[in-house]
Amino acid sequence: MSIAHALLGLLESRPRHGYDLKRSYDDTFGQDRPLAYGQVYATMARLLKNGLVETAGVEPGGGPDRKRYAITDAGVTDVERWLGQPEKPEPYLQSALYTKVVLALLTRRDAAELLDTQRGAHLRLMRELTRRKADGDLADQLICDHALFHLEADLRWLELTTARLDELGKRVRS
Repeated sequence: MSIAHALLGLLESRPRHGYDLKRSYDDTFGQDRPLAYGQVYATMARLLKNGLVETAGVEPGGGPDRKRYAITDAGVTDVERWLGQPEKPEPYLQSALYTKVVLALLTRRDAAELLDTQRGAHLRLMRELTRRKADGDLADQLICDHALFHLEADLRWLELTTARLDELGKRVRS
């Protein structure tokens, strides 16, 4: 996810201080990965330098002065362009898991055990996400569904690969 674009999008509703942006980001997107304050201010400095935001006021605070940031017309255009671009689908053609399976076969280690261990890790995460989804709000449910669908696809691949291990072993060793 583009943190810069997320912050720009949050600024479209109204100008905000860096602290307010961080809190809004964390509440909206960052439940699993909250932003560090330094990341917010570094991103805002870059957006300011690039003309995508401007300072809409400076207020004295208990510490350093607090800058209020506002999105510029160029920032709105940038968010609009970003929203209109589809995300690149990730085909996972060179996954670490595939590499491990092939290397296990090449070195005559137990690739079936590797796949079984991975299956267990996937199932544990799926159970955790299912619990989180049941207790979560709509945003949490949607993000958990996204992750669960990817994990389900991985499980299908694990089953298919397990069924083809003998054939794959013959091919990689020849």
